[in-house]
Amino acid sequence: MSDRLPPLTALRAFDAAARHMSFAQAAAELNVTPAALSFQIKSLEEHLGAPLFRRLNRAVELTEAGRTLAPGAAEGFQALSAAWSATRRLQDNTTLTVTAGPALTAKWLAPRLYEFARNHPDIDLRFSATLRKMDLARDDVDVAIRFGIADDSGLYSLPVRKEWMTPVMSPELAEEYQTPDSLMEAPLIFDDSLAILDNPPDWQDWFRAVGIGFSPLHGARFSNADHAVDAAVAGVGVALGRRAIILKDLQEGRLVAPFKVAIEMEARFRFLCLPGAEERPQIAAFRDWFVAEIERTAHLSDDFKIVPLEEIIRS
Repeated sequence: MSDRLPPLTALRAFDAAARHMSFAQAAAELNVTPAALSFQIKSLEEHLGAPLFRRLNRAVELTEAGRTLAPGAAEGFQALSAAWSATRRLQDNTTLTVTAGPALTAKWLAPRLYEFARNHPDIDLRFSATLRKMDLARDDVDVAIRFGIADDSGLYSLPVRKEWMTPVMSPELAEEYQTPDSLMEAPLIFDDSLAILDNPPDWQDWFRAVGIGFSPLHGARFSNADHAVDAAVAGVGVALGRRAIILKDLQEGRLVAPFKVAIEMEARFRFLCLPGAEERPQIAAFRDWFVAEIERTAHLSDDFKIVPLEEIIRS
């Protein structure tokens, strides 16, 4: 039995056969004949000095040696594929793949992208609207924009301004509820997407910020922040909306924020990519645009008394 690694083609044939538990299906995946695939696996078994499959009447099953090898072979090919994809991305300065949460994508990014696209017609921009944790070294993603407080060690991380929250409602509903006290009788909307935070701000915190001891428990609850805001636009009730998610609806008059007191959160958005990737032309261009867009609307915070959440909790 040799300590040398066997040929990559033989390992690839074994990996496909172990995943499909079928030589015929593995051969179809690799675009070779079943006989060629069987030859590769046989050569691998000879290299090992032990069988990897039991050949049954119309099926195959892994031997103990095969079961030992299969997970490592699968992981190895996945890592190799990811490394190759990442290396190819380094040579591509025209494609940019960005992942951001569904709420930020719908309410902040998508309405603004026309300007970036107009200024950078050479960049093919792709978006993945998901909160799934991404491995930027393995997944086919260049930039992740994520919200919260996290350990970004091992990544290039650029935090932007802290988020704040304030009550928002339709103009029609604002005529009915004109004081903070009146919100105790209003239909309230709850944004449960903030449950990912260790200390999520809630309606009780906002009421405390304006000097009202009230702990509302009932109301429409949404797992996505943009759905909660859309419900407020539709007049369902009053939402405690995050700055980035409510900004466009405020600017265009679909929502109003009549009470100029906001809760500042510790959590913020971060621009993430692999170390060194921030210098790639398309990533640098998108980063600069992203930061500039945030700063362009920063003056809207001047209209509010912004109370840090930790001060509310300590009081």
